[in-house]
Amino acid sequence: MVWVPLGITRTDHVAPLYTSKNSVTDMSLEWLMEWSWSLDGLRDCIATGIQSFRDCDISALAAVACLLLLFVWYCYHVGREQPRAYVSVNSLMQSSDASGLQNGYVYCQSPECVRCTRNDGLNQKLYHNLQEYAKRYSWSGMGRIHKGIREQGRYLTSRPSIQKPEVFFLPDLPTMPYFSRDAQKHDVELLERNFQTILCEFETLYKAFSNCSLPHGWKMNSTPSGEWFTFYLVNQGTCLPRNCRKCPRTYRLLGSLRTCIGNNVFGNACISVLTPGTVIAEHYGPTNIRIRCHLGLKTPSNCELVVGGEPQCWAEGRCLLFDDSFLHTAFHEGPPEEGPRVIFMVDLWHPNVAAAERQALDFIFAPGR
Repeated sequence: MVWVPLGITRTDHVAPLYTSKNSVTDMSLEWLMEWSWSLDGLRDCIATGIQSFRDCDISALAAVACLLLLFVWYCYHVGREQPRAYVSVNSLMQSSDASGLQNGYVYCQSPECVRCTRNDGLNQKLYHNLQEYAKRYSWSGMGRIHKGIREQGRYLTSRPSIQKPEVFFLPDLPTMPYFSRDAQKHDVELLERNFQTILCEFETLYKAFSNCSLPHGWKMNSTPSGEWFTFYLVNQGTCLPRNCRKCPRTYRLLGSLRTCIGNNVFGNACISVLTPGTVIAEHYGPTNIRIRCHLGLKTPSNCELVVGGEPQCWAEGRCLLFDDSFLHTAFHEGPPEEGPRVIFMVDLWHPNVAAAERQALDFIFAPGR
């Protein structure tokens, strides 16, 4: 059906102009009547709602009211909650500047040191951090971390002597002393392609060595024999800007690695130098959530890395991946004329730690927490 407007004659057109005052009055009355009907409808709607409310079951209304009150109380409680005073994980991890020796490393003597003591205090701190993370984000995917924190004491004391991480053990991860290059293929290939870049920056640094003093930025580690020097770009999740400025291309390379641990206290990146005759005492790493990558820069003869009782040799321009939570040692028994053994070391995520777990572990073990 098509609507067609009726033709308007000249007489019809003039008539409204002559009677326009009456038309406006009629329109106003019509609008007032419609508004009155609207108010009547609104009044009827309100009355119907009140009657429906009266007809509801009182017990159901009481339950809804209680739930609303509980929700308001919870929001208020969470909003005003203040974080409890805990010793930070980062401060517990810092052992390099304190006194006391064990396994060729420097350890602090504080009763709260995370690497020296295994007590419920640390577990409570880790669980508190996990709760804070779940409150901000989600509990989804946190089952393995929750299990690890809940039973951390048992894991650290009952592990076989070949693998005993000193700080945190994540359960149900595949366990092996060495990993194939395919475990983190992208990062391994990227490091190997930039072998010459890293080597050139090391050689520039090493020229600063003299017989009388240790150049700024280098650290001497305790060993039963020989000398072991390290130059950190990232130490326990903290970037060292002054050192990074001396190796700018190597530092930029770290940002291109997909699995580099750079946001928690288990992440390190450094140049490690062993002089001839050096032996590093057997020791365990702090956790099994990482794999340690060694890129050979200078590899004289008679240099070996032994992890879980299995010896391996470094090769120049090639990466060697291993789990340092296994008992491991390294030594350089080559002749002095061959010079030092030099590797670039960087910590990568264990390939079986999921993305959600990595995010949570970065939060739980963040530097300064």
